This record gives sequence, C-alpha cells and structure tokens, in this order.
Amino acid sequence: MGCNSQKDKKDLIRIVKNKENEISIDKTGKKEGRGAYICDDIQCLERVIKSKRLEKVFDLKISEEIYESLRGVILDK
Repeated sequence: MGCNSQKDKKDLIRIVKNKENEISIDKTGKKEGRGAYICDDIQCLERVIKSKRLEKVFDLKISEEIYESLRGVILDK
C-alpha cells in the first residue's frame, strides 16, 4: 500500500475493518471484513500514515493506537 511494489501475501501485514467499523491487525489473514495490506517495512508504514492512505481505503478515521500497533508489529519482526 505504501510503496506499491508487489510482494507475496505472507510478507505483508493485513489490516481489517469489520462490520462494526473496528480496525484491527490480522496476523492470521483469516479475519472477516474488508482488508488492506501493507509492507512489513517501517518506511512503508510512515508513507501510509503521511498520505492517510488507510483512512481513504477504509473511509474511516484511523486512531493513533492502530498506527502504534502497526509500528510495534513491524519493529518486533
């Protein structure tokens, strides 16, 4: 989503918006809802945050907690 390069799904992080408009990180790749993928790279995440790309994709305000969780997932790899 941030760098627009093609990668294998297993190398990406899935973010999901469920029917209740809750955003979560899907580590299993099996949660129900609308999904978006982001590279497992901190620079890619920072581009997504700066451009508000997730907010545009989900048509929803993304909380700073979600971005912090994503940073944690990426940095803990």
